[in-house]
Amino acid sequence: MSDDRALPPGPAAATARQAYAVADADEGLTDTSAELQRVCRGAVSVLGMTGCAIHLAGADGTTGLAASSDGPSTEVAEVTFATGEGPRIEAWDRRRPVLVADLATQGRRWPGFAQAAGGLGVAAVFSFPLLVGGLALGVLELYSTDVHVLQDDEAALALAFAELAIRSVLGDEVVRDDGTWEPLVDARAEVHQAQGMVMVDLGVDLADALVQMRAHAFAEGIPLIDLARAVVAGLVLPTTEPGTSR
Repeated sequence: MSDDRALPPGPAAATARQAYAVADADEGLTDTSAELQRVCRGAVSVLGMTGCAIHLAGADGTTGLAASSDGPSTEVAEVTFATGEGPRIEAWDRRRPVLVADLATQGRRWPGFAQAAGGLGVAAVFSFPLLVGGLALGVLELYSTDVHVLQDDEAALALAFAELAIRSVLGDEVVRDDGTWEPLVDARAEVHQAQGMVMVDLGVDLADALVQMRAHAFAEGIPLIDLARAVVAGLVLPTTEPGTSR
């Protein structure tokens, strides 16, 4: 791909929403998985990338593949798991985007990942953490088969797709009837409040409390925000054994 690619006009958020709205998802996926795949495919379409993958926090405190735009992207995404290194891990650990314009120059930084991903045709990788306040839900990662410096407007679009992924995970409660979005402040506050309650109940630290919440929400097939509200209401205590009630 060339560096002079033309991007759709208009605010990044509106462009991302439009691309998401027209993107298709594979049949047989759960609602959240389908939404996340549409985010991936929308991002690929708008940004002209080769592929996209979204990773969410798992029960072990690391990120695992939740959705991808296609099969080859899944292969690239799994390289990080196989090698234990790469921009996704760094973006997750540092809670900030990691933009790699030329992966071939990063052999010393991530020797295993650079070689393996390069062998799959990846030349550039752009990893964006999915952040809600101080919480990290996962990482959205974009792949390019060409060396490419991400421009400011492209980064803004990538962040808009990351926001779409966050809202897909947290649920529809933050979407107004007219299709615009409520600020995430209320949802974030409820998650933080529930996280503190779980920390006290289970005798764990804040990070482990969020891990327990996400694991429980995933096992029960409910959005994290729904679980947080249930915890705040005193109805559910997340444990390593989903289905346990307060």
